[in-house]
Order: sequence, then structure tokens, then C-alpha cells
Amino acid sequence: MKNGKTPDPNTIHPIAGYDKEIYVKPTIENPNIIVGDFTYIADSDFESHVTHFYPWSRDKLIIGKFCQIAAGVEFVMNDANHQMNAVSTFPFYTLEGWEMEPPAASDMPFKGDTVIGNDVWIGQNAVILPGVQIGDGAIIGANSVVGSDVAPYTIMVGNPARMLRKRFDDELIDILLRFKWWDKSIEEINSLIPILTSSDLKTVRIKLIQNNNFDV
Repeated sequence: MKNGKTPDPNTIHPIAGYDKEIYVKPTIENPNIIVGDFTYIADSDFESHVTHFYPWSRDKLIIGKFCQIAAGVEFVMNDANHQMNAVSTFPFYTLEGWEMEPPAASDMPFKGDTVIGNDVWIGQNAVILPGVQIGDGAIIGANSVVGSDVAPYTIMVGNPARMLRKRFDDELIDILLRFKWWDKSIEEINSLIPILTSSDLKTVRIKLIQNNNFDV
């Protein structure tokens, strides 16, 4: 507890007197956007960052807990796509006066739901394309365009985004994925902060193994 307050995932403005950072979950109105506790964006509105998402859209945007989303990030959904298996990609059916019925769903590119894991940091002005799956603990560099899946605890940069490196070795990544600190209670997470924020990864590894009886 800090300053007599307990973290509350239903608070919209987690920084007193500052409205340009919000917890996303309590602001969501679209039922096809699902966001976990304590994920925040550096803005006063989240849904404006989800584009080409309509009442008839078939996909979902699913974001885990404790994600950090910088200003200018855009989640592009499947209905941004145009028909690509015909001579023209022009969407006549969306515009007034053109005699075209909407194409069959099977004729439109569809890459499924966009799923972001837990404790993912998405840098400023990054673009997440439709159907992308980003694993827990990944970092997406500023201005990156992510069009393919991202493994857990991987740093991705560039356009198109490429893997820069893994954040940790495979053993520590496996421990963290099994530990799932983001699913623990607020009290447990508070007690874990010294471990979660330590740069002494050797000690972190030992403590996590000892405290959780992991086989490695």
C-alpha cells in the first residue's frame, strides 16, 4: 500500500492529477475488446487506437494484464483489409452509388483475433497488424510494424518488425512463463516487486526456483 492506497484495476486515472495515462479496462465499451487488469495506455482514450473495428467485425482484440502501451500505438483490425483475390482491390460496396454487394466472407482476408499477452511493453507509434499474437513479456520497439507473431520475452523492432534478441535465456523465460506473476493477488505482487524489478537476474532465478519448487 502506497500513500494509504491499494492498487485498483477499476480506477481510470491511476496517477492523481494526470489524465494522459489511464487503466484501459474500466474504459472499454466495445464487447469485442477484452483487456486485463492494470494494463495502461499513455493517453486519455484507448478505443480510438483500435482502427477498422466495426459492429459487424468478426475479430476480437484481447490484451492481457499489466501491459504498457505508449502514445500513438495503433491496433489495426481485420476489416482494414480489402479483397485481394479479384482484379481490383477497390471497395465499391462501401461507397455510395456503386452497384456492388459486399463480398462473401470467404473472399476477404481474415487473420483471426489479435492477442497480446501479459506484461507486454508496446513502444510509441508502433502498429500491430490484424491477427498478430504477441507473447508474455515481449517488448515492441517504437515505430515498429508488427505483422507476424512474437514469441514471449522477445524484443522486436523495425518495419517490418524483426527479432532483435530474446530478453533472457530459455531457462529463465520458462520459469517466468510458469510463474505467471501477473495472475497473483495484489498483496503477492507487492511482495514480489523487489524480485520483479531486480537487474540481478542470477539472484532472481534462484529465488523463483526456491520459492516455487520449479524443476529446471
